[in-house]
Amino acid sequence: MQIGISTACFYPEVLENGFEKLLNCGFRFFEVFVNTFSELHHPYLDQLKIQAESRGAKILSLHPFTSGFESFLLFSAYERRFEDGMEFYRQYFEAAAFLGAEILVLHGQRKERAGDIPEEIYFERYHRLFELGKTYGITLAQENVNAFCSENPEFLHRMRSYLHGDCAFVLDLKQAVRSGHDPFETCAQMGEQLIHIHLNDHKPGKDCLLPGRGITDYGRLMRQLKRQNYKGNLIIEVYRKNFGGRQDLIEAKRKAEAIQKYFYTISS
Repeated sequence: MQIGISTACFYPEVLENGFEKLLNCGFRFFEVFVNTFSELHHPYLDQLKIQAESRGAKILSLHPFTSGFESFLLFSAYERRFEDGMEFYRQYFEAAAFLGAEILVLHGQRKERAGDIPEEIYFERYHRLFELGKTYGITLAQENVNAFCSENPEFLHRMRSYLHGDCAFVLDLKQAVRSGHDPFETCAQMGEQLIHIHLNDHKPGKDCLLPGRGITDYGRLMRQLKRQNYKGNLIIEVYRKNFGGRQDLIEAKRKAEAIQKYFYTISS
């Protein structure tokens, strides 16, 4: 289990500048959130890879900037758009592989569009993308996201059941809280297919805080992850408005490392 952070924490600062600031905070494991088309292609990717390698950093996962459009691109009733969307998402798999990442994060279909296609078609399309990702050595992981079908733990259970476990998930604590679902139940329904975690905190009136600033029971979470045979990492993900400056991120890193240490203690 590694402790990392998402470059989304500094959005809307340009990716490479936010990345550099996080490197300067001592982080060496990352989720890269690409924000536009040019960041998917060379020479930008070459520069980003050099930036990471020169500091001994490892990019673990990639997050698409088109997540909010996946209902339209991938999960609408228009079959040809899905086929074209598959080809567009090939670029993300290629970029992730080039950067040395292993995971691509998927938001999927917005809840308001759930009736556009049968749920089984959603699962089957996900699986086709999942298989495409495998050809690049990348795992496509469905994230639980507020206002998307994936916010519902029962949806995640049905997805895992329909695909006989041939799928993968990302748990985002703040997204579960924001959607009104229990993060621990959401985690449980992901089972051993949970491979990646967006780590954050919450308290009444604030659903997105740095780890250690709220009321999340991380001990309970780590014990649950142990039962689920979790082999992934912890990626701190908040938004720029959720912290003040560099010292806040350094303190969050220390808190996450304490959580990591507890996980190792109960797993040994």
